Amino acid sequence: MQYINRLSDYEGRKEAAVTFGKFDGLHTGHQKLVEQVRKLGESEELASIVCAFDMRPLWERTGKTPRMLMTGKERHRRLEGKVDVLAECPFTLEFSRIHAEEFIRDIVCRRFHARYVVVGTDFQFGYEKQGDIHLLRQFEEAYGYRLIVIEKERYENRVISSTYIKELLSGGDLTLANRLLGYPYGIIGQVEHGKELGRKLGFPTLNVAWPEHKLAPPRGVYLSNIQVDGQWFHGISNVGVKPTVSKEERVLIESFLFGYDGDAYGKEVTVDLLAFRRAERVFESVSELKACIDRDIEYGKHFFANVE
Repeated sequence: MQYINRLSDYEGRKEAAVTFGKFDGLHTGHQKLVEQVRKLGESEELASIVCAFDMRPLWERTGKTPRMLMTGKERHRRLEGKVDVLAECPFTLEFSRIHAEEFIRDIVCRRFHARYVVVGTDFQFGYEKQGDIHLLRQFEEAYGYRLIVIEKERYENRVISSTYIKELLSGGDLTLANRLLGYPYGIIGQVEHGKELGRKLGFPTLNVAWPEHKLAPPRGVYLSNIQVDGQWFHGISNVGVKPTVSKEERVLIESFLFGYDGDAYGKEVTVDLLAFRRAERVFESVSELKACIDRDIEYGKHFFANVE
């Protein structure tokens, strides 16, 4: 898959099936759009393109600090092997001022050579959101593309959206959030050196900083799967700030892997959160903390023994 982070870097000349959106989380609703683009690309020998709007320039201008469901790297990983091109489009001030028909003419047609445009029912674009599916339909014949509008995916009559999934995660409903995402919520990050308290207590952990701007679930211990060097391990992961032994406020995810004894410092790992075990809390002593983690580990081993 080709990855570009500026529209001007895309120089493809092949006709394309392209979808547009923020694609925060790449949840099951987004996946319907991606799958339609993939199928069109394969069946009609077109370039299959996902154009994801990168909202960070807008946040910087407006001083907003929203929490997202995935980083750009995570979106890249999720789309690898599914489409030909992932084009990240920075939502700069200049881009925000493009009028709707200009967007169709200059980006949809001249930049991406779209034969098909695949979007959801609520897709809006152009200066002050002047463009929508009705405008795209209006200009189909003039610009020579075909519009395909995909109905929203729903769960119990509610539209599956990034906002809905954020509500679920913030409220601690990881199980339903994972179901609507279509994969386990988690992170990709680099293992860093810690204070090695876990190693001293008999359960060495892989410590990864929680990504900036990414929504963290409620602090606590989770059952998890962790990938190191291309191999997956079961384990338990604590998302939090280690209040018993640290005064830091930086959120980390610390994972103890069952059956792993390698050195992962500096390596990139993936941590998938599967189920909530307990909330993070302050213990009266390190020995009390160790006893609780021992119980967490036994619970985790029992959990995975019963799901395999």
